[in-house]
Amino acid sequence: MDFTVRLKRALVEDEDARFVYLNNFEVERSWAAGEPKLPGAGIAFAAATVGRMEEMGVLLAEDHDTVVLKAPMDSDHAAYLRKIGALSGQILEVEETRAARSVTQDILQSPRTLAFLRQLAADGNYLMPMGNSAAEEELSKEVGLPLACPSAEVYKRVNGKIYSRRLVDSLGLTPVPGAVCERVSDLAEAVHAQLAHGGRVVVKESLGVSGRGMVVVPDTVAADRLLRLIGRRGQEARVDMVVESWIEGARDLNYQLLVSRSGQVHFETVKELLIRKAVPQGHSFPVDLSDAQLAGLHEAANLIGRALHADGYYGLVGVDAMIGPDGTLYPCLEINARFNMSTYQNRFAERFIPEGRHAIAATFNLRPSRAYSFAEVASALGSLLFDGENVPGVLINNFATLNAGVGPGAGPFHGRLYSICIADDPDEALDVRNRCEASLHTLMGTESL
Repeated sequence: MDFTVRLKRALVEDEDARFVYLNNFEVERSWAAGEPKLPGAGIAFAAATVGRMEEMGVLLAEDHDTVVLKAPMDSDHAAYLRKIGALSGQILEVEETRAARSVTQDILQSPRTLAFLRQLAADGNYLMPMGNSAAEEELSKEVGLPLACPSAEVYKRVNGKIYSRRLVDSLGLTPVPGAVCERVSDLAEAVHAQLAHGGRVVVKESLGVSGRGMVVVPDTVAADRLLRLIGRRGQEARVDMVVESWIEGARDLNYQLLVSRSGQVHFETVKELLIRKAVPQGHSFPVDLSDAQLAGLHEAANLIGRALHADGYYGLVGVDAMIGPDGTLYPCLEINARFNMSTYQNRFAERFIPEGRHAIAATFNLRPSRAYSFAEVASALGSLLFDGENVPGVLINNFATLNAGVGPGAGPFHGRLYSICIADDPDEALDVRNRCEASLHTLMGTESL
């Protein structure tokens, strides 16, 4: 049973259901609106680039599914994906788009797109967002597409880091040393208590967005500076944050599980953050884990999945975990109960990365001075571009983010390419990643960032 069949069975109990995918990246922002923030932790990627991450959704759709995009795909990129069998669904582009808006907000301002979605509703489709918020609920009501997922209220409730930490305690899982802080006075006590054990400390907003909304505190001087800023709110002011010890030298994992409407839990994937010379290279899979470590993740997934279902959640869940340098498994640092990056790789991985192959899901951070076409990128990659069969090779699974940041004036801008580098062994996969990065920088006349 392939991934999309499992997904549809779990969500709507119909493997032949037709989904309209909305890949509303950083939906967490809506959940975090009005919640306490850390000073200086609100820096974000350009809205235009984040918005175009939704192009990844095309790899998820089957023949009878629809993916809504903020803008048309590069025609050569779309043709390439269709040729290798990685793109098969219907693509719908909104007619009114703004960089600062999510794809859902764009749709709500696009009469022709709304009319098309009303027709899809009449044909029995479901609306499937990356995560549900008030905007998706408004869209569902506006066009009559039933949501294939829980309510926005449930999403917000189960995605907080405070929720995750309390769930870890209640389930008897091994927690990272730390504490939940609801008030400023709690925060000061927790930060100094963790620093007293030695090493760095991390402070996280409960509803921080995509790795931001967190501050690493190296020592008491930095701690006092941070606490002075937050203390201006008053000692009894609400903060809703988590303080944890920073475990140096740990292996960072992310695993994914699927919770059905009936409460069944299926373990999907596990990937490991690959670091070389202190620089992240991407997420590697399959992961080399001992039987005990893998069993620990499966046990945690079952416990977490059942608990989430009891709290009203069903659907995909990504869980951050790590293995300490002493071998201790910390099976849940935080829960991301929504689609995550692995979700958009699952269908492709099942078809093109069978047992015996290895892959690295890598992001290339680039600094182009002009917009580039996929044809130019494909030419630069040459035989490294995955042809659907032979390895080693690299699939570009999101091209739109390369040019999303281009402005009206001349000059370099931040661009990103998302890829899956495939090979017969881990070392070769890393070599593919590095060769691709070098080819891209040569194309653009830049140096590695």
